[in-house]
Amino acid sequence: MKIIAGLGNPGQEYSKTKHNVGFMFIDALAEKLTVGSWQEKFNAAVSQTVIGTDKVLLLKPLTFMNLSGNAVAPAMHWYKLKPSDVIVVHDDMDLPPGMIRIRTKGNSGGHNGIKSIISSIGSNEFIHVRIGIGHPLPNWRVNDHVLSRFSPEDQKSVQEAIQKLIPAVECIINESADKAMNKYNPRRVKK
Repeated sequence: MKIIAGLGNPGQEYSKTKHNVGFMFIDALAEKLTVGSWQEKFNAAVSQTVIGTDKVLLLKPLTFMNLSGNAVAPAMHWYKLKPSDVIVVHDDMDLPPGMIRIRTKGNSGGHNGIKSIISSIGSNEFIHVRIGIGHPLPNWRVNDHVLSRFSPEDQKSVQEAIQKLIPAVECIINESADKAMNKYNPRRVKK
């Protein structure tokens, strides 16, 4: 059993904002897998599916971003999972819009949803799948940036990243996070 948690804020007013790329990913994955019904459980919207031979719980916290751990931890404990069985998809301001990065562990990087999960499960050794949303514009506060919508150009880049991440997350589950990192993380160009 694995959990794929996409972070975001519940409610229509947040649905297309930068902070909700995790929800956008879960929705795209659910559509590709033709996932059935959703239910409210563990302070989240959840649906079960199968990827390869693994049962997978798709999870969208309904706790608002800063309390994401209050949804991930109860689900993890219910299924008696290790942190390494959890994949968390979230936005990252340090990556340009549409860039992706997969890590097997990591700190919060200032992301309050990730801070909440680390605090709630007592570990940072879950799989982090980051989708770039870029830095705030000059004189913008972080909140204004993450709760704003993408420009049409950035929206296109993010949608392409989400489609690229579907096989990447399937690779994490079917093979390993290391294989997915080698295959899907951006390469550094040597000078």
